[in-house]
Amino acid sequence: MNDTSASRPVAILVCALGGEGGGVLSQWLFDTALACGHSAQSTSIPGVAQRTGATTYYVEVCPQPDVALGGRRPVFSLSPVPGAIDLLLSSELLEAARQVGQGMVGAERTMVISSSARALTVAEKMQPGDGRVDDVALLGTLQRHARAVEVFDMAALAREAGTVISAVMLGAVAASGLLPFAREAYESTIRRGGKGVDASLRGFALAWDRVAAGRAQREAAHRVLRAALPAATPAPALPPSVREAFPAPAHETIALGHARLVDYQDAAYAALYLQRLRRVLDAERAADPDGTLGAALTRETARWLALWMAFDDIVRVAHLKLRAARAARVRREVAARDDELVRVYDHFKPGAPELAALLPQRWAERLLAWDARRRAAGREPWALPMKVGTHTVGGALALRVVASLKGRRRRGSRFALEQSLIERWLAAVERGAREHWALGDELARCGRLIKGYGSTNERGKERLLHVIDHLAFGASAPRERAAAVREAREAALADEGGAAFDRTLAAHGAPPRAARPQPVRFHRRRPQG
Repeated sequence: MNDTSASRPVAILVCALGGEGGGVLSQWLFDTALACGHSAQSTSIPGVAQRTGATTYYVEVCPQPDVALGGRRPVFSLSPVPGAIDLLLSSELLEAARQVGQGMVGAERTMVISSSARALTVAEKMQPGDGRVDDVALLGTLQRHARAVEVFDMAALAREAGTVISAVMLGAVAASGLLPFAREAYESTIRRGGKGVDASLRGFALAWDRVAAGRAQREAAHRVLRAALPAATPAPALPPSVREAFPAPAHETIALGHARLVDYQDAAYAALYLQRLRRVLDAERAADPDGTLGAALTRETARWLALWMAFDDIVRVAHLKLRAARAARVRREVAARDDELVRVYDHFKPGAPELAALLPQRWAERLLAWDARRRAAGREPWALPMKVGTHTVGGALALRVVASLKGRRRRGSRFALEQSLIERWLAAVERGAREHWALGDELARCGRLIKGYGSTNERGKERLLHVIDHLAFGASAPRERAAAVREAREAALADEGGAAFDRTLAAHGAPPRAARPQPVRFHRRRPQG
């Protein structure tokens, strides 16, 4: 065994998320130890941790068989002790790093075996920008604080074997050599369980081969991560005329945006995307005639313009729900066999804004005014909660009907609104680029503020327009305005509530945003007793 005293119990901390079989894994380890004649103890520590459902399990195994103890009995601990863990086993990368933050991992003692998979935390999802924690940084944290680190995509191996991740984790533990048990002992424990034996043994074998064959010399953190991630999908091919019209550095981004908009609406809408980009490219060439900056402004605009033009609405949601790739992904996630049926229920709650988006302007205004009167009277905004079984013929037909409204999208009130706002943003980008390339580039990057749906999307557009109207243009030098735009954008992305954004506006002399009216609702107190 690696660096483990002959008399000290081997301390194993198992970290898993809900439904991943962490309890089954700890029981497997416990049963394997007993079957091999070693004393062991297993306890569970439920808790929400960074997200709902995270649970830790603590297992201690005596490294010597009971017959070698001369009648003595080992003393086990009921809970893990910081710095005194021999093996940290985690099904999720951030959860492993969180245990490092709690002091559980020791550089002289602890081996870490973790999946490279991520389950985003609520804090990561709440960020207006890209709030994801850097996976490479997490790997670096593990490597700096642990004696040895083994990280690979356990979830992918579990899907390949058609099993749950606990079987893969058991195979990784067995191949690590930390416990004095033969491979056959672990496999016998799985067989005694009697449920999903063949699939669990396949997952166990895949993990064993992965750890035992190639991990003697640990790869650097970023190489481990890149190996675990799926290969990138090649960009669609651009028509020759489009390739000739745009510089080569922008081809990949433009190709992805063009394909996205053809799928979202039609070829004519994608052609409008290219027409808008040509205007931006002309403005960039006026500021950078030699192309020394690699068409960076055009590339940045192409990215955010495609995302904005493909704004989310109920038609888009229905279209995505019906995709065969989504059904295949759901089947993979639940590890369904080919002969098993999977029932999928989707919950929808469209409100007045979602329905008004597809109506002509006059009808949309009436519907929104009616809903505004409801809210002003203290009532909840109108919504239509629905539970649709998308695995049924009726549910699929209902979504197909909604998805077929793609043609109505162009005549809807929201389509006209989004196009007008896009034109305001692009006009600012063009004007800024002609004044100074850096100003145009910062305004192009402000397209990142437009994301999500509902109130999140509305706040992003409000902040973008405020930046354009009050910071982008004025008497100060273009470089100073570019810096102000950048600071305002970063503040808006860092703070969902908008306090940091408001402070940045005030620091640059911009007027504050108008206060939004908030309805006051009174609720009757329930009688007590």
